Amino acid sequence: MQKNIRNFCIIAHIDHGKSTLADRMLELTNTIKITEGQMLDDMELEKERGITIKSHAIQMEYKRGGETYVLNLIDTPGHVDFSYEVSRSIAACEGALLVVDATQGVQAQTISNLYMAIDHDLEIIPVINKCDMPNAMPEEVEDEIVDLIGCDREDILRASARTGMGVDEILNAVIDRIPAPSGDEEAPLQALIFDSVFNSFRGIIAYFKIVNGSIKSGAPVQFINTGKEYKADEIGVLKMDMVPTKELHCGDVGYIVSGIKTATEVKVGDTITTVENGCTEAIAGFEEVKPMVFAGVYPIESEDYENLRASLEKLQLNDASLTFMPESSVALGFGFRCGFLGLLHMEIVQERLDREFNMDVITTVPNVSYLVYDKQGEVKEVHNPAGMPDPTLIEHVEEPYIHASVITTATFIGPIMTLCLGKRGELLKQEYISGNRVEIQYAMPLGEIVIDFYDKLKSISKGYASFDYHQDGFRPSKLVKLDILLNGEPVDALSTLTHVDNAVDFGRRMCEKLKDLLPRQQFDIAIQAAIGGKIIARETVKQVRKDVLAKCYGGDVSRKRKLLEKQKKGKKRMKQIGNVQVPQKAFLAVLKLD
Repeated sequence: MQKNIRNFCIIAHIDHGKSTLADRMLELTNTIKITEGQMLDDMELEKERGITIKSHAIQMEYKRGGETYVLNLIDTPGHVDFSYEVSRSIAACEGALLVVDATQGVQAQTISNLYMAIDHDLEIIPVINKCDMPNAMPEEVEDEIVDLIGCDREDILRASARTGMGVDEILNAVIDRIPAPSGDEEAPLQALIFDSVFNSFRGIIAYFKIVNGSIKSGAPVQFINTGKEYKADEIGVLKMDMVPTKELHCGDVGYIVSGIKTATEVKVGDTITTVENGCTEAIAGFEEVKPMVFAGVYPIESEDYENLRASLEKLQLNDASLTFMPESSVALGFGFRCGFLGLLHMEIVQERLDREFNMDVITTVPNVSYLVYDKQGEVKEVHNPAGMPDPTLIEHVEEPYIHASVITTATFIGPIMTLCLGKRGELLKQEYISGNRVEIQYAMPLGEIVIDFYDKLKSISKGYASFDYHQDGFRPSKLVKLDILLNGEPVDALSTLTHVDNAVDFGRRMCEKLKDLLPRQQFDIAIQAAIGGKIIARETVKQVRKDVLAKCYGGDVSRKRKLLEKQKKGKKRMKQIGNVQVPQKAFLAVLKLD
């Protein structure tokens, strides 16, 4: 029954209790027995870090007034690095629960996810969570929500996901306020793929939401973007496990197994239709992912290159915001240039490669993409410093800027402004939201916030500042390529693009850091930072020397001289053939250069 289906997601800032609220709903609708917290966060990493990384779809049945309602819930991550997961969940829903923590109020990520939901015309149900906490301030938070979405106070529900208070009212509000899916049961099949997973026994399993039409098990289907045809071997709905069914109708959320073995054949955002009387056009309105941070990922053993490619393809199925293309480096051999949404995303991908695919990788210094204009007026997009043309050919370079919004209490305005100005930020506006909470908006270069901005912001505001950003075009900038030379040889994996004002300081700190991390050799290692042909900083790792004079006691000085000359010749020969290995921890330490 299409009129009894409700598709909704939960959006909120990180740590506002989304996954706990999902647990309570699953318990109330008797979908599963809750044996431990956060049942939907089933990845080991999610349990360890206590954050949601993947969005999870699950179907619940709720009986009310003699009718059974089918509720499809998609639990979404709250961290800014996983906002693409949220955008895909929103595309598959008609409504959203906006969850706000009663002890913290509206945070930056809440606002950005909310705007995403409003752009897709979703029905918003505001919920204040953690109302049972002694330091809860529901009245103030209600004021903030009314200001934010302009609803009536009566529309805001108060709940506590931990104790289960108010969860019944939330389920009733979902049924009363969120509209049923509006699709045509008789039209040709149109189903939107919003996620996929790789199963080593069954191939690729795609999760979809039917917008129009219906699908039967065993029917021949076609994926519109790739044009490939398959047989729907099994279709079904997503409970805690997959439950096969014979047929799915308009408005349903389900999965399809069709024996697809090649990862590149399934694209998130693609449309599934039937081979006979299929629809002619794909579902519109699905945005492509824009990576924010780029880094090279290289296998430690060069023969693992093909395995790394296969692992990245399988990981991309499950994490559509990861993009990659092949590249090579003098120091590290063949690898991939990967695009991530942020530094946490990069860390998670590295962890998942290690745990799920047993791949040991080296990651280079993360950077962003720049536009380089040459003297002929042509534009080239550069993702890594090695791709920079010769400085004499460059007219100017443009770097990506972001529009950043920081929400904090008035106490921390000073330190936060100092931090943003240090990162070359320009203050756009500052306004009080409610009480002593302030929203500060800055225009900042993306390259400055990539590495450690978020960590620093959290520490200077004692965890009270929340941060969100979106891209805001490119602006001209004075950027230079900083090379690190070891004994006169550039190490391309350590090259970075940096602003002229920061170059000398950054180069000096990099040399000092490498001096501590490089193991001593039998010869002196000169570590130099250079811009073009100009050396701006130098450190030396002293050689390890054997005391060749130990066996000389007494006798003429010429005997000692002879031994020292012999040692000197050996050192010289060694320096010519010796090469310096840079350990993986040196690459990682350069990332966290503070």
